[in-house]
Amino acid sequence: MPKNYLKKYIPNPEKLKENKALALLGSQIYEANLWHLNRRSVARAFFNGLFWAFIPMPFQMLAAAMFAIPLRANIPLSIALVWITNPITMPFVFYFNYKVGSLILGIESGKKFQLSVEWIWNKLEHIWLPLYTGSIVSGLVIGAISYVTIIVLWRLHVVKRWQERKQRNQ
Repeated sequence: MPKNYLKKYIPNPEKLKENKALALLGSQIYEANLWHLNRRSVARAFFNGLFWAFIPMPFQMLAAAMFAIPLRANIPLSIALVWITNPITMPFVFYFNYKVGSLILGIESGKKFQLSVEWIWNKLEHIWLPLYTGSIVSGLVIGAISYVTIIVLWRLHVVKRWQERKQRNQ
């Protein structure tokens, strides 16, 4: 099961308390439930991490870590999921977000789109609103779909394991 595989890479609470950089995030970060893998914390981590992955901003991982605490989401998984948008996937994801935002706001998206930093910088005044609107909507939708999917898949896995155990004990 993926849970057992992931457990090998999650730090234990003693190692976390030794890390002085984590002290900036407060004492709540040391709560064991934020580092355990259970159905709710993993589903919340998917919602949190994928939402922040769709938001074009620096320090997405820090935002995911900060919001994981009040959401009671698994912190390492929240941070790792932000990397869905990496330098290779960012242009495609953010262009999709821009198109979604343009559709929602009823703005005609530019027909002469150029994938260059110079063009984006010059047009930033015109594209920021549809980009961020589309990013927030896409992040919420993808996050909600992933949340429900994790809850359902986890539940199906547990039911399957119960049935297997019941058959073994008969």
